[in-house]
Amino acid sequence: MDIKVFDFDNTIYHGESSIDFALFMIKHNKRILLFIPSLCWNAAMYKLCLASKEKLEKRINDAIKVIVRDKEELISLTGEFWRRNQQRLDRRMLRRISPDDLIITAGPFFLIDAVKHRLNTANLICSEVDWDKMEVSFFNFGDNKVARYRELYGDRPIDCFYTDSYNDRSMMDISDRVFIVKDGRIKSIK
Repeated sequence: MDIKVFDFDNTIYHGESSIDFALFMIKHNKRILLFIPSLCWNAAMYKLCLASKEKLEKRINDAIKVIVRDKEELISLTGEFWRRNQQRLDRRMLRRISPDDLIITAGPFFLIDAVKHRLNTANLICSEVDWDKMEVSFFNFGDNKVARYRELYGDRPIDCFYTDSYNDRSMMDISDRVFIVKDGRIKSIK
């Protein structure tokens, strides 16, 4: 049985949820201000396909170690973040998602899991955080998306893949049809 797969940021969610969450956290933890310029710069380079996975992961890990005090505080803040930002979920994209479909994102699991009740599917592949080491243990970016997809779904065909970025080229390559989502508009490219 074929599956539809959706990227999250700038596809289902209008914006970069991890950056928006970091900005939201400023009022709770001023130390994040030290990392906002670097995180924004690296996110922009990522969108332009100019950032290496390793460099982006290193900047994220540097920020996590300084910003995150404990897991419980972070989890609590995600609930508040989504209460304020759930309107940024694209209703038209959400209507395309069925319970058997998959959302695959570089965003952290704790952030996306907190809003999965609104996503029409519980199937998520996200970046993962090792809470003991306070670092990303699996960065779901680039080729890692395909590797994790294959690990969990084997050779199950992807009928449609929706994304905003050519950074997802590896997912595009294994999908029958590909759609680029830009400002709520969908364009078939494969």
